[in-house]
Amino acid sequence: MMRKLHLLYDYECRLFNKVNRYFHNRLLNLFFRRITHIGGATVLITTLLLLMFILNGQSRMTAVSSAVALTISHIPVHIVKKMYPRKRPYMILASAHFPSNPLQDHSFPSGHTTAIFSVVIPFVLYIPILASVLLPLAFIVGLSRIYLGLHYPSDVIAGGILGASLGSLCFYFFNV
Repeated sequence: MMRKLHLLYDYECRLFNKVNRYFHNRLLNLFFRRITHIGGATVLITTLLLLMFILNGQSRMTAVSSAVALTISHIPVHIVKKMYPRKRPYMILASAHFPSNPLQDHSFPSGHTTAIFSVVIPFVLYIPILASVLLPLAFIVGLSRIYLGLHYPSDVIAGGILGASLGSLCFYFFNV
């Protein structure tokens, strides 16, 4: 069992390095350093408050379900980070590239990825055509967390699953 875990971790580190190795590319840095903020609290909360203010009917309830999912999603992220205090890749991997003043809390799961998926999934469920824009956006936010050396791929995958699950539950709770 331990051997399998070590093999998985080795694979994850190789995958991390494949994404993170482009850190010094000027255009990618500009792109990923900006896009990662879409999964942050300021952008998501501001966007949801604006949508709740300007939308009405079922659209407003979808924005409300996204806001509730975002709020609730922080609870399991906080609990899991305390239960499984995984150090961020830049703290462990000598080859990792990362921005100045990186995050110091624990890595698993990715809060930004959890947040973006918890917000976009209700809108995707309400208007499925939005999936062609919102899902790639959410995936790119998750990828940015790896690119910036702040998360392992499994942190991002776990955050995506957690956020999508909570977004779905809140959508169905508020809209069915």
